[in-house]
Amino acid sequence: MTYETILYAEDGPIGWLTLNRPDDGNMFTPQMCHEIRDCINEIRRETRTRVLVISGAGDKFFCIGGRKEGMENTTLYAGMLPTLEIYEAIDRLQKPVIASVNGYAVGGGQVLQVMCDLTIAKESAVFRQVGPMMGSFDAGYGTWYLEDLVGKKKAKELWFLNPKLSAREALAIGLINKVVADDKLREETRAMALEISKRGAFALASLKAAFTARHGGAGGLGRISHDLLLRLYLDTDEAHELGAAFRDRRDPDTEQFGH
Repeated sequence: MTYETILYAEDGPIGWLTLNRPDDGNMFTPQMCHEIRDCINEIRRETRTRVLVISGAGDKFFCIGGRKEGMENTTLYAGMLPTLEIYEAIDRLQKPVIASVNGYAVGGGQVLQVMCDLTIAKESAVFRQVGPMMGSFDAGYGTWYLEDLVGKKKAKELWFLNPKLSAREALAIGLINKVVADDKLREETRAMALEISKRGAFALASLKAAFTARHGGAGGLGRISHDLLLRLYLDTDEAHELGAAFRDRRDPDTEQFGH
């Protein structure tokens, strides 16, 4: 996979996705949003990768928001920065996603790390939500998922007052999982990802689907029933007998399977 605004590489069971616009704060552009989405969707369709890591290029910015470059002048979706494409792709991915925060995580970058399953940050990283200061907001993923992490009162504080948080402060309120020395971020991220990769892939997929089902509604329930449970059921003797009976145009022998 080759891209213009991101980098992607595999390291054993780990996929490393790097936002690669360091001269502009690794800010989202429409192209970057689509490339991140496409990359994650490719990872969904292979079994080599067990864990995905998302980070930013350079040593100053994870991601500080987005730019609406080259977009249509319309109030419809074509005129909006398609960050939802990224968040939905992360939610749908049946593999754990780790945010490795290498600097400022601001605005859309802060929401991005919230959407990841785990977050590890270097000591000098900074977290901030600035939407209302700029007349903007994220009234979906950026609020509900944030509330899950830090509670409703604290989530409202982060959105209404827009405080700047150090990595240690973010850790203290449950916004992130781990803080490490600046020069140890990649090493510690890799160790975390390798530890996760030793767990059962199906178990991890089931757990992730369970965590996201509450906000996913019918789609979230579908991820559990279709993507996970249906595959197990279709391999049972009962499913084989029902399928054979349908093909043979006969009544199935369901007595053998109990009630």
